[in-house]
Amino acid sequence: MKALFARTRLILQMIKFEHTIFALPFALISVILASRQQHGLTATSLVWILLAMVGARSAAMAFNRLADAEIDAQNPRTAKRHIPAGLLTKAQVGLFLLASIAVFEVAAWRLNMLCFLLSPIALACVLGYSYTKRFTSLCHLFLGFAIGIAPIGAWLAVRGHFDVIPLLLGAIVMLWIGGFDIIYALQDYEFDVVSPLYSLPKRLGKANALLVSRLMHALMIALLIAVGVLSGLHLAYFIGIVVVSALIIYEQSLVKPNDLSKVDLAFFTLNGWVSVSLFAFVLLDSLIRH
Repeated sequence: MKALFARTRLILQMIKFEHTIFALPFALISVILASRQQHGLTATSLVWILLAMVGARSAAMAFNRLADAEIDAQNPRTAKRHIPAGLLTKAQVGLFLLASIAVFEVAAWRLNMLCFLLSPIALACVLGYSYTKRFTSLCHLFLGFAIGIAPIGAWLAVRGHFDVIPLLLGAIVMLWIGGFDIIYALQDYEFDVVSPLYSLPKRLGKANALLVSRLMHALMIALLIAVGVLSGLHLAYFIGIVVVSALIIYEQSLVKPNDLSKVDLAFFTLNGWVSVSLFAFVLLDSLIRH
């Protein structure tokens, strides 16, 4: 039993389970907005939405670690990850991957038939991202797109049909995640240059890649405003946009082409606050309305 707990702890470390906080608040924002005119949401449905989110993300991270095991072993920054370091075997991670996929598929089935029918496509997107860095410099956008499925799926779980609002939320997540993944990729610039991998910093240079990241985040803010207008949200939400904008600006100010010492603060800490803050203000706006 002790060995099982130890292995579980290693797996949770490997998939960085705490980073679920990046996309989860946006899925919950989508649930709140979808539920305003749809009163069929139950606590059970919410649990299945959360399980679908956790299952999909866990599967994506496990698959990424399997797909990149050899690459990680060659990169000094990632050589100590669990598979190349020998802390976990590929078989162990593979079993966790299958379990995560099962959780996701069962959750999608329990939500509604549309979610279940679309689940293989969603799964292909979140798993397929791992290979995009092998053939395109736009891999950062593919990562954002894969994670941006979360608010779209959450909306479908509540409403059972597509709408413009979840698509905008998905685009917001794509631009936000893609923008800060470019920042994160700056750490691997030297390795990418001498390897057959692709990234925007490698293709455009560090300074130009940072400029693209900033443009993506600016467009993200514009789309947040559009969501507020189209959804008829009120002052609390738009105050939230101001807070999020300030966090994004601060995040961008921390990273320079020749100074990556604060990447962890920009990537991990501030981005967690971005998603949680926006969710808090959407929730506040909803409570005020009622």
